[in-house]
Amino acid sequence: MNSYSRYRFTCTLSFGDIYGQIIIWLIVIFAGLAAALSLMNSPLYAFLTIGLILVISLPFLLFAFVTTLLNHIEFAVVPPEEEKNSADAASSTSAAQAAVS
Repeated sequence: MNSYSRYRFTCTLSFGDIYGQIIIWLIVIFAGLAAALSLMNSPLYAFLTIGLILVISLPFLLFAFVTTLLNHIEFAVVPPEEEKNSADAASSTSAAQAAVS
């Protein structure tokens, strides 16, 4: 028998894990829109305000999403008995698919 083990990749991320981040980012966007509206007498400043807020806040949002995702990725060693069961199930599934075609 070989000394290599199989690993199971699972992602336990749910919407509730990033819900707060989305709410905070929406608050930042609406605050930026409110600031832009207050500067509407000079449209260039209003446009620059929205652009600046987006450019500054987007990297922080992406960093928060990626780190949250990476914190919810798990690798677990598959026990030998489950490995054998999954190999049997895979061979019976491929045999059933071959019989259908």
